[in-house]
Amino acid sequence: ASELVTQGFSKYQTRKQEVRLTMNAKKILVPVDFSSGSEAALVLATSLARDSGAKLLITYVQVPPLSTGGGEFMYIEPGPPTEEIRARLATVLPKDPQIPVEHRLLNGDPADCIVKLAEDEKADFIVMGTHGRRGLTRVLMGSVAELVVRWAKCPVITVKSPPKK
Repeated sequence: ASELVTQGFSKYQTRKQEVRLTMNAKKILVPVDFSSGSEAALVLATSLARDSGAKLLITYVQVPPLSTGGGEFMYIEPGPPTEEIRARLATVLPKDPQIPVEHRLLNGDPADCIVKLAEDEKADFIVMGTHGRRGLTRVLMGSVAELVVRWAKCPVITVKSPPKK
């Protein structure tokens, strides 16, 4: 069987001309913001890690009080102190305890930090949730997921937030 390698996958072609994709990821970056969208992304990332034997790099980016969004400076109300965030981040774990996990707490612009970490850590994939903002909210707040998809050198899988009940 001849092997063709695409980013993150190996393609095997058999004599019957069937193509089977096998994920060969070693590290999957999972940015979280403690939302239902990032919970859904963690579920998918856990499944991908289980299938490929990859490690999950679960990351939270703490935004400084003055940040940019949509090209404009805006004031963001400070969140909980770093130690409280670090403790909360440590509780974000895959349901499967066999999946290796590493946690990272970063400070800065979320999209920049996520893309840089993916490059520095040579992540095979980024799996992240989206909020599905539209209209003025999206213009004002921007879309971290959209920027990560545009800037990341590795594949990015986005997961929509589950519908509100």
